[in-house]
Amino acid sequence: MEKEKGMALRAMDAYEKLEKVGEGTYGKVYRAREKATGKIVALKKTKLPEDDEGVPPTTLREVSLLRMLSIDPHVVRLLDLKHGQNKEGRSILYLVFEYMDTDLKKYIRTFRQNRELIPSQIVKTLMYQLCKGVAFCHGHGVLHRDLKPHNILMDRETMMLKIADLGLSRAFTVPVKKYTHEILTLWYRSPEVLLGAKTYAAPVDIWSVGCIFAEVVTTQPLFAGDSELQQLLHIFRQLGTPNEEMWPGVSKLANWHEYPQWTPKSLSSVVTNLDTDGIDLLSKMLMYEPCKRISAKKAMEHPYFNGLNKEIL
Repeated sequence: MEKEKGMALRAMDAYEKLEKVGEGTYGKVYRAREKATGKIVALKKTKLPEDDEGVPPTTLREVSLLRMLSIDPHVVRLLDLKHGQNKEGRSILYLVFEYMDTDLKKYIRTFRQNRELIPSQIVKTLMYQLCKGVAFCHGHGVLHRDLKPHNILMDRETMMLKIADLGLSRAFTVPVKKYTHEILTLWYRSPEVLLGAKTYAAPVDIWSVGCIFAEVVTTQPLFAGDSELQQLLHIFRQLGTPNEEMWPGVSKLANWHEYPQWTPKSLSSVVTNLDTDGIDLLSKMLMYEPCKRISAKKAMEHPYFNGLNKEIL
């Protein structure tokens, strides 16, 4: 046991923690320096579920999947993995990721605070990269399930965008704790998940991409509910209350009730500064019936992205 602890501590000797940069659902995140190279990395420290065998096989599966996916330029790169124990003898896993200097949430906030809009060409560049990253994950059978501006990392210099926190929801099924200062956001959650669908697929991520798209364009969240019911009502008020005609099977979902009846409003009434192609793409991402939503791969071919130099993205 002591020997194992020593090994764990030595494993972490390779990195010098510089500062805590965040606290996510699954543990603390530090900016750190790799001593051998001076390279700056992000360390995610995660407690593992108690298991006599050390690292649970599900976690190892997810981590190897993460490693495979991080060959894509739009998925944050997993560089290393260190397994150790804390003072109480609990299993700790350090995931070592490449460090990115900001995220989409902070980037949007800068513009909102200055009462400015993100230039339309930058919106296009960012959204194309996001669709490309999501298409890559979906192409390998992996859903993200919790896409939001906060876990889309960016490099301000190059405007390179990368998806983070991928697969963690399945690898670490036990959140450390719900942090009070960071309320679990529902703003990007798809209606089928909110309505209690038992099975869901790639379209859950596309809904999130649509919500993010609208927010990048306007700098304001599209549907900002503070409870599952409020979230649904925000969506229904804008897109119309769904029924069996527009979404077959909706009334059979577990959380379905009789809701106030709203008629659909045009998306261009809330996302005012988006061109016709952009509104068309957004409406295809926000279709009620999941199987009618555009795929990430198809979204990349949408006319909205015409004129982008896709080779360099």
